[in-house]
Amino acid sequence: MKVSSSAEKSLWRDPSFVLYWSGSIISVLGSYVTLVLLPILVYRLTNSAFQTALLTALNVVPYFCFGLFAGVLADRVNRKRLMVLCNLGSMLAIGSIPFASLLHVLTLPHIYIAALLVATVTVWFDAADFGALPALVGRERVVAANSYLQSAATFLGILGPSIAGILAAALSPALALSADALSYALAAVSLLFIPRAFNALRTQDTGQHSFVKRTITDIREGLHFLLHQPLVRTMTFLGFGNSFTGGAVTGLLVVYAVRGLALSKNDARIGLLFTAGAIGSLLAGLLLPRLVKRFPVGYITLLGLCVTPLALLGLAFSSSLIVSLLLYGLWDACYTLTIINGISLRQMVTPDHLQGRVNTTARMIAWGGTPFGAAIGGILAQVLDVRLTYLIMAGGVALSALIGWFSPLRQAQAVSPSVASE
Repeated sequence: MKVSSSAEKSLWRDPSFVLYWSGSIISVLGSYVTLVLLPILVYRLTNSAFQTALLTALNVVPYFCFGLFAGVLADRVNRKRLMVLCNLGSMLAIGSIPFASLLHVLTLPHIYIAALLVATVTVWFDAADFGALPALVGRERVVAANSYLQSAATFLGILGPSIAGILAAALSPALALSADALSYALAAVSLLFIPRAFNALRTQDTGQHSFVKRTITDIREGLHFLLHQPLVRTMTFLGFGNSFTGGAVTGLLVVYAVRGLALSKNDARIGLLFTAGAIGSLLAGLLLPRLVKRFPVGYITLLGLCVTPLALLGLAFSSSLIVSLLLYGLWDACYTLTIINGISLRQMVTPDHLQGRVNTTARMIAWGGTPFGAAIGGILAQVLDVRLTYLIMAGGVALSALIGWFSPLRQAQAVSPSVASE
């Protein structure tokens, strides 16, 4: 996406945006570090594939439970105050882990509760953050602002896991989590120093009863469209299968590194697998605009679903770290391609007045596969073997690809909202 030079100059000369951008990238870096450290910490404590994979489920469950309501409520409160409180809440939750470790009282339930609290707080932070940026920089500069934020996040997604691996090897994973707690504190401080408001003019609430009634009506209308529009319905349920596999694969990645690749629990190279996934995700985002110009939209998703089981098949039989890095990067690229393309397809076929509620409902259903995949994958890896679990997941994705091939998705091209009535 091209960013005009005038927008670029005005943003980097805007102290409010610079503070906002700085706080965001610090927090994102800390979050990527924790993404690697928490599974390593749990696996060191338990040596259990299931209990390690359960972390992935805990990260998604709050969005599944609160996602529909967070966006509505976040627009009714002071966004800046909510974001600061969320950062401080995450700081306390993550910071409690190294503190308990120093006192030698850290337990597995403590880690789970902290992870669940951070994931829950993040749902509300993201809901406020979504509306804060346009209010902060203005609609004429929001494209440029998003471009810089996304570029920084992508780069940190590659850098963060490697840093986490080094920290886990140099310190204990529990103590290294203090870096993420510090990042949340710095992000909160940066928001406090921004003088500009994060809300436009407030609208008056019309009462609790009408608010609840409107919310339920909006959810019902979005769900009705989703279930009755063939392309959106197909993509949503294929997305559930995709996220189910993703929950198992990512939830067991540390277990795979230790049991499958014979790396030690203290090996910094574990972080390289997460880095490979981030690179694959980045490449998927860069390739998608080019693929859309050359292939029908539905075929792109089917391509991702067809290549995914091949990558998992290779991972299941690989004993080489280099080969596994390449295969995991390929898997993450296909996984991300399917997600991004699914969002684009929904946006093409959904009427404008239904965009928000349909996409939110579809995300809840599609992402809902992640905790189930993480839990079932953890059980399979504990009872059977992590390699065999990856093979089973490969078979599941292959089945999804077969279903998709005989669905309306194969005919999906650049359709317009008019297909909604079909």
